[in-house]
Amino acid sequence: MIMSYSHPNPERLKDIFNQAKTIAVVGLSDQSNRVSYQVSQVMKQAGFKIIPVNPNIQSSLGEKAYHHLSEIPGPIDIVNVFRKSIFLKDIAEEAVGIGANVLWAQQGVVDEAVYELYNKDLFVVMDLCIKVAYQYNS
Repeated sequence: MIMSYSHPNPERLKDIFNQAKTIAVVGLSDQSNRVSYQVSQVMKQAGFKIIPVNPNIQSSLGEKAYHHLSEIPGPIDIVNVFRKSIFLKDIAEEAVGIGANVLWAQQGVVDEAVYELYNKDLFVVMDLCIKVAYQYNS
């Protein structure tokens, strides 16, 4: 199968970061030794509002955690996903439902079908660490 997804160009990534203010992080841990925590901490230090989405924690990085994207009050610019690829379709559906602009699946998280289904409703980035992309494209 030929994949139609490819990483966005640096100018598009720069635009995403310049326009975004709020990042909902699906699968954000409250443990500082976890990659989701470390990546989100860097993004918070860069000035983004981080909103944890994880039913197993109360808070992370000083922010209240929500069970679902749909529970978050206010607009979400980027939905950053730290879950296995198998969960990406449901998360993408919810991201569209809340009017998010970007679905960002972390390194190792890819689902070609999700890209095909949702790339018209969301700007989809897959298999790319948001922290690394930010550091190279901001």
